[in-house]
Amino acid sequence: MPTRPVRPFPAVVLAAMLALVAGPSPLAAQTKPKILQTGIEAPASAIFIGNSFFYYNNSLHNHVSRLVSAADPAYPLRATSVTISGSGADWHDVESYFRPNALGRYSFDADNNVVFNKIDRLFDLAIMMDCSQCPIHPQLKPVFVDYSKKHSDTVRRHGAKPVFFMSWAYADRPEMTAALAEAYTQAANQNDAFVIPAGLAFARSLARRPELILHASDKRHPSLAGTYLAACTVYAALFKKSPEGLGYTAGLDSGTAAFLQTVAWETVKDYFGGAQPER
Repeated sequence: MPTRPVRPFPAVVLAAMLALVAGPSPLAAQTKPKILQTGIEAPASAIFIGNSFFYYNNSLHNHVSRLVSAADPAYPLRATSVTISGSGADWHDVESYFRPNALGRYSFDADNNVVFNKIDRLFDLAIMMDCSQCPIHPQLKPVFVDYSKKHSDTVRRHGAKPVFFMSWAYADRPEMTAALAEAYTQAANQNDAFVIPAGLAFARSLARRPELILHASDKRHPSLAGTYLAACTVYAALFKKSPEGLGYTAGLDSGTAAFLQTVAWETVKDYFGGAQPER
């Protein structure tokens, strides 16, 4: 019985099928960010509003401040962190954080002296995150959407700019990366808010150096390397500058710190479509 010749499978069709099998890339959000700048070129103050993902390892805001000082010792960034363990966005009374003569009224200098701050505007930026699953949880996602708008409106009434901190996937659930990236990017676009793509930086680092541990033993919270990567991503996104070469390493060895600095910068450039002018 004669056989029919086998036609070669079209390369385009094969590529499309492989893409469907693979699903969306964990290193990119499907939706592109609408807001490419915070709206404040040189922020002088920021409040970090979130949970234990922020306060692990002596708090993310401290590492961001140290990176800023490493880049320019004279730069006056005043950073405050307000966190509740295990919290989602709906646990935070953001309105109360902007009451006068309260948060940010004083701080401590390098010699542990109390310094009373002269404040024209309480905070330039409000950097906010929801609980680690809330943006993609079937029951909690509507709460994330509602409070993304509510908190964005609140901080704007007080003259600050809303910034959403895209969190990372659990160590044993890498599929969370793309879902979280999409949820945060969509919510930010709906509220004209800026996004810090920390979760995408985690995925990029793990793809390149899976042996570098970014999570604590519970597979959720950040290791010191994870917090440092997140801080470098915050720095790169907010200031539009590469953290590469900065002397502050959070106690990590220089090779690891340099790798994480590069990952943060490449992630920020890719997420915002290359619209990062300084290096």
